Amino acid sequence: MTDVAADTERLDYARAAVEHAYDEGWTDGLPIVPATAGLVEEFLAATPRPPEEVIAAAPQLDRECTVEQAAVNAAMAGCRPEYFPVVLAAWDALMAQPVVTGGGWQSTSGPAPLIIVNGPIRAELGINSTGGVLGPGFRANATIARSIGLVVRNVLGIRPHELEQATQGLPGRWTLCVGENEEESPWEPLSVELGLAPGTNAVSALLLRTCEFVDNRHTTDPEELLWDFCDTAARTGTAIGRFSSAGLVLGVEHAQLFAGNGFSKADVQQWLYDHAIRSHADLERAGKGLEDRDAPGIDEYGLHMTPSPEQIPVIVAGARNAAMSMVVRPFGFRGWTRTAHPL
Repeated sequence: MTDVAADTERLDYARAAVEHAYDEGWTDGLPIVPATAGLVEEFLAATPRPPEEVIAAAPQLDRECTVEQAAVNAAMAGCRPEYFPVVLAAWDALMAQPVVTGGGWQSTSGPAPLIIVNGPIRAELGINSTGGVLGPGFRANATIARSIGLVVRNVLGIRPHELEQATQGLPGRWTLCVGENEEESPWEPLSVELGLAPGTNAVSALLLRTCEFVDNRHTTDPEELLWDFCDTAARTGTAIGRFSSAGLVLGVEHAQLFAGNGFSKADVQQWLYDHAIRSHADLERAGKGLEDRDAPGIDEYGLHMTPSPEQIPVIVAGARNAAMSMVVRPFGFRGWTRTAHPL
């Protein structure tokens, strides 16, 4: 057989494998990498955790995912074996969230997992922390996040038009893995805020409803900037009954503006909690009037749109090329479990 013929045969075999994955329903709509036994063994060799260890579950469905099953799906997602410890730590972080174990993958809002990576591992694996951090183009960011979605689909069995119940879903549901821009952040990394030593490789995670940009290059007054964030954080469309949520993925300029004017992360969180309030008249006008005005988070004036200051996650990510940030919407009524999981 000529080299050309041999190459053609190999390409035909690879294409057939990809098409077989589509036929079996194993993909998220994009082609997958065929997970050969040898490739999966490379992933398992990247962790000391035993293949049979359960690392993810959907208790309401009585379904579980093992390390080996996660390795298969990480391989199919296009991960490199060296990414696999981050994938496993991401699952540890997600399974610490009550909204995940409580059935969040099946929510009608179709929430997206946000995976946040801290420590030197970001540079070692090429995890983007700066320009385009929430967008495409970086293998580690994209495939680590994608591997989560493939497990939800292939192992837990939660698929659109089947057990998934998303009304419209979210664009980019399985692509949100970011490195925190520790080098340009004026504050301690999220992992340190959550109790780990500086320089520890760690992963945190939470579910999001959506991301909404705040573009403010117009002011150097920190309170004016906070009012701009507040306007986005406090919109009535995010309230479900008497619940809402908000967090910040701050661009470098905005974070440094706050810090340069004496604001800590805790100060930013407290300010937003105190000011992101909608009046009872605002809520009634939107058809969301509150009958129980004695409940937590509600006062004579109206509703605090976030449950507490510490439930407003704040990280720094992105490039220093325009003063832009994101308001993110943590999913769930029980709040974000503030944990960072070391690799």
